[in-house]
Amino acid sequence: MKAVRLEATGKLFLREVEKPVPGPGDLLVRVEACGICGTDRHLFLGEFPSHPPVTLGHEFAGIIEAVGSEVSGFGPGMRVTGDPNIACGRCEECHNGRVNLCRSLQAIGIHKDGGFADYVILPQKQAFALPPGLDPLHGAFCEPLACCLHGVDLANIKTGASVIVLGGGVIGLLTVQLARLAGATRILLVTRNAEKRALAETLGATATFDPSHADAVSSITGDQGLLPGGAGVVFECAGVPETMMQAPKLARRGGTAVILGVMPQGAKIEIEPFDLLFREVNLVSSFLNPFTHGRAADLIATGAIKVEPLISRRITLEQAPEAIANPALGGEIRTLVVPGGQ
Repeated sequence: MKAVRLEATGKLFLREVEKPVPGPGDLLVRVEACGICGTDRHLFLGEFPSHPPVTLGHEFAGIIEAVGSEVSGFGPGMRVTGDPNIACGRCEECHNGRVNLCRSLQAIGIHKDGGFADYVILPQKQAFALPPGLDPLHGAFCEPLACCLHGVDLANIKTGASVIVLGGGVIGLLTVQLARLAGATRILLVTRNAEKRALAETLGATATFDPSHADAVSSITGDQGLLPGGAGVVFECAGVPETMMQAPKLARRGGTAVILGVMPQGAKIEIEPFDLLFREVNLVSSFLNPFTHGRAADLIATGAIKVEPLISRRITLEQAPEAIANPALGGEIRTLVVPGGQ
């Protein structure tokens, strides 16, 4: 079968590899779609820890082709999505229910072979069923949505809250929809891209702002701003220094800033501790998707979260190495790798 292999930093190739065989508790899944995440580009550049050689791809869904001898509740022909983050279940963090902080965490597509391939091995305990009638490409959005759900859970949005979302990529646009479902009545998305701003307003944003020609903090939080005093909750979804520094400044007094975006390992930004203290801004980091993947699958299966508008393009496995090795195209939201051109 074909697989996109990260063999070392900056070395990504399409290879012919042996079709995997499921172990006793595993599913063999024929991949229908796998999303290219910013983390995949960080992995290619050596900016995020991994264990090459490895097949990349952690946002995947597909059809079960075979199951191991100890599998129950799943069978060939079923459509599934996979939570790629495998916790050990034995360390202190796992025992305390913080499986995303497991000291021995292994991730499919980072440490174990992933979904940029014709087939992927998925442990049964990481699998979640999807409806047979679901669009085959939509299941690939379960993993990023699950990560957004964790951030929204941590934010504890109250009905009637005001929310600012920084970044108009897939994480930002999913977070806009989740904030709406959580009861926020004012949702402001900030991005330079006009098409993403327009799309955000169709998905639940009550307003958008272009930071290209005006300072976002003063234009939003000033006395004559869009949200005078700031928002109750701010989500940083872009993963760039500018928005990382803006997020706490856009939160109102006593508000919360949630970091969802991923910056390269070792990157640093400036934060003013006195401002955080004086305004008692709660700065929260949100990592991965503890116990949220099933909820994400349900939200996508029921259509409560719209993902079709987030698909920018569909590419083949042959095209994937070049797409991952280069920056996202202008205006791109999510590119899906579709093995075999299904």
